[in-house]
Amino acid sequence: MPQRYRRWMPLVTAAIIAVAACLVWRVLRQFSLDDVLRSLHRLSAGRLALAALFTAGSYLSLTGFDYLGVRYAGARLPYRRVALASFTGLSIGHTLGLAPLSTGAIRYRFYSQWGLDAESIAKIVLFSAVTVGIGELSLSTIVLLAEPDLAGRVLGVDATTARLIGGAGAAALALYLGLAARVRGRLRIRSWSFELPDWRLALGQIVIGAIDFACVAAALHQTLSAAGPVDYASVATAFILANLAALMTHVPGGVGVEEAVVITLLPGTDAIGGLIAFRVIYFLVPLTIGTVLFGGVELTRRMRPRRKAERAAQHAS
Repeated sequence: MPQRYRRWMPLVTAAIIAVAACLVWRVLRQFSLDDVLRSLHRLSAGRLALAALFTAGSYLSLTGFDYLGVRYAGARLPYRRVALASFTGLSIGHTLGLAPLSTGAIRYRFYSQWGLDAESIAKIVLFSAVTVGIGELSLSTIVLLAEPDLAGRVLGVDATTARLIGGAGAAALALYLGLAARVRGRLRIRSWSFELPDWRLALGQIVIGAIDFACVAAALHQTLSAAGPVDYASVATAFILANLAALMTHVPGGVGVEEAVVITLLPGTDAIGGLIAFRVIYFLVPLTIGTVLFGGVELTRRMRPRRKAERAAQHAS
């Protein structure tokens, strides 16, 4: 990192931690303590454990996004470092909104310390953003082809149209995988130019991306099911559409947008309590952990030179 930028990093880091702490407070202020406790109390121990397990599965999958991205950038880092950068960045960025920018700043802080240059870090962030889109397409394709009647009802189309949409999604994924296997070097489409990953990385994007969104939808399914029976396919389809709406509006954490879409698409479901529980489990808990983790890492990083200096002074004496 150039020296002229290095001196600003402590201020940038402090700003990120302050914003993350404000986000924790903002999320907490959305709901009263009674709302949160009531929504969590409605979940049985089994559903609460499964929602937490699926949330952990999602964040574990997200570390795979970065791990593949590091390979795409031509770098090599231990998985534990990649997982630290990924979880810290995404646990905060999910709630901050504008994920590529917000998580990119935090990832830059980590990856630059481990020797990666700005171009490599940009490739990792871009690769992860593309994997998000591929994951959404993968899960929606699976849902549309496996449960066309249910997915069609949620989308407001007939089953045949749902199958056609699912088939188009499958064709798009196959085309992407085929291009990755065939095209070498940079692919140019008019004024756009980009380098495709090899087919193994592309396949990893499809698989891990689908697993991530399937886990998030499963966590939401568990919290919504506390109020009554609801199909996983309907929840998954509603979640995909809600997530697309949140991405398009760039509202931090999709607050209000996802709730409005899910309630509209799943009428008759007492979704408010389930959505509150989901937001606490999937957003608030990881956000709190990520903020504390980021602050702890930065504090340790700042203390390390002082400790080295103290040990050197002791040896000298």
